[in-house]
Amino acid sequence: VCSSDLDLDAAWQLACEFSQPAVAIVKHTNPCGTAEQASLAEAYRKALECDPVSAYGGVIGMNRAVDAETAGEIVKTFIEAIAAPEYSPDALALLAAKKNLRLMRVAPGGDRLVVKSISGGFLAQTADTGRLDRARAVVKSRRAPSHEEWAALEFGWKVAKHVKSNAIVYARPGQTVGVG
Repeated sequence: VCSSDLDLDAAWQLACEFSQPAVAIVKHTNPCGTAEQASLAEAYRKALECDPVSAYGGVIGMNRAVDAETAGEIVKTFIEAIAAPEYSPDALALLAAKKNLRLMRVAPGGDRLVVKSISGGFLAQTADTGRLDRARAVVKSRRAPSHEEWAALEFGWKVAKHVKSNAIVYARPGQTVGVG
């Protein structure tokens, strides 16, 4: 398994957290930009805005079929690989012009068990499928979050569980602003 394969899986897993068109850009198994928007092309643009320097040479996971508009945006920068459920013929034509760009077709899976190799064996655990539930959340501040702040919190929560260590995620509704 090469490192970009691990990155592709990380990007795909993160993109699948969202129900609307979503894009996750990952490098070294950590998100460097994620967005959920009305269109896949807009989600890509918003994900790239988070950290275009880190995104350079990264991989992309998308939870929708890649269309020509989205492919047209992607070819403007160097991306190593893309994981998506499908590619339109027009998108394939645009992406084929990029040298050494790997395209993967992937399907959502029900992987309930996550297995990691460790020295002398392996670790198996159930997948983290937890979601932030407003109804069960306890607000400890004097002021409760506004509707927009809740939307940003819910979005950031989904991204934070995919950051590998000491997650700090700055988010607005539907877009990461910073990940560290």
